[in-house]
Amino acid sequence: MATSRPKGTNDFLPADTVKWHYVEGILRDLADQYGFAEIRTPIFEATELFLRGVGETTDIVNKEMYTFTDKGERSITLRPENTASTARAFIEHKMYGLPQPVKLYYMGPMFRYERPQKGRFRQFHQFGIEAFGSLDPALDSEVITLAMEFYKRLGLNGLQVRLNSVGCPVCRGEHKAKLQEMLRPHLDVLCADCQSRFERNPLRIFDCKNDKCQALIKEAPTIADCLCDECRDHFEKVKTYLTAAGIPFAVDAKLVRGLDYYTKTAFEIILTEIGAQSAICGGGRYDGLIEDLGGEATPGVGFALGMERIFAALDANQIEIPVENGADVYFIALGEKAREKAFSWLIQLRRRGIKGDMDYMARSFKAQMKAADRIDAKYAVIVGENELQNNEIIIKNMADSSQETIKTEQISEAAEAADVVIEELIRRIQK
Repeated sequence: MATSRPKGTNDFLPADTVKWHYVEGILRDLADQYGFAEIRTPIFEATELFLRGVGETTDIVNKEMYTFTDKGERSITLRPENTASTARAFIEHKMYGLPQPVKLYYMGPMFRYERPQKGRFRQFHQFGIEAFGSLDPALDSEVITLAMEFYKRLGLNGLQVRLNSVGCPVCRGEHKAKLQEMLRPHLDVLCADCQSRFERNPLRIFDCKNDKCQALIKEAPTIADCLCDECRDHFEKVKTYLTAAGIPFAVDAKLVRGLDYYTKTAFEIILTEIGAQSAICGGGRYDGLIEDLGGEATPGVGFALGMERIFAALDANQIEIPVENGADVYFIALGEKAREKAFSWLIQLRRRGIKGDMDYMARSFKAQMKAADRIDAKYAVIVGENELQNNEIIIKNMADSSQETIKTEQISEAAEAADVVIEELIRRIQK
């Protein structure tokens, strides 16, 4: 084979995409019910956006971005996540002038250069929501509740919300000093990545997967020990609202998430059945992001969930997506005049909202009947030269093989006769 799909990417065939449509439909309905409107941003952005927004100390920026120089000598990056892009759009289009909070959702492909493995791909897809303009801890709880409601509607169980507060710049400064004091005598034990994080952002060491770093960090002071009064009060209210919504959660004092822009609330939703990559949703609050990107100080909160991980979770829980296949009607036409008439009726039925098809391969009657069965058609409409001469059609119920002949007046000539045929077919299909 001359070419194949790039490593870490997938082709989604019709049998897959019909399931994606079902899941995406639930997400769109939920977003609408919660007052979120869709935004669509470019798949690529200026690299600087992610350097400023995601953070230079993150693995995404340091190791995983698809960055290239375009023909205009500009540094361009395929978006590795969409919060920074949505924040950029919020500033650029002056959405701060809209009634607050501005509640947005997105759906689409993201790109990260990393080792492909179960649950991780180089092109992957995310659904996410972002709410700008409010500091209310109830909004933090709302976005978590929306995510959990989505999984509930899919029938997923065994989910757990892991919750933490990563504080604000004030209390993080105190925590950073304590963390560096504790870690400084053990710098040689830390991996190379965490040694580089030590000065700039030691909080990111909590997110390291290196076994030696994890062992060392077990005894480290957590941000919970350093929260200022404002952040502590905010965190307690988030927990209160989650309890009011009936959302169970567990506080994880070492949860920091992998992006630099988080403040106060950070959370993940985990499902252990899908393996090591058990987090199927993550998010939190990012009150400084808009300002970091050059806008006016504007609070924000949101989450992103991986679409591929949803399907992995559904498979792990043996949950079948209810997919409606099949056509309402399939025309079996024998002879050129019959094909012309069948084609005309088929187009009219489609214009009336009926799902239908016909043979385009000049197959035999038997082969056409097999084709009708293969696409799971409800009815087969048989029309040939004899039927045209006798002003009739044959309608066969594919479920029970019963059939009947319908007589029409001047079926081959009169336009009103065609209306009779269409109305009769619609009546039977929709009953």
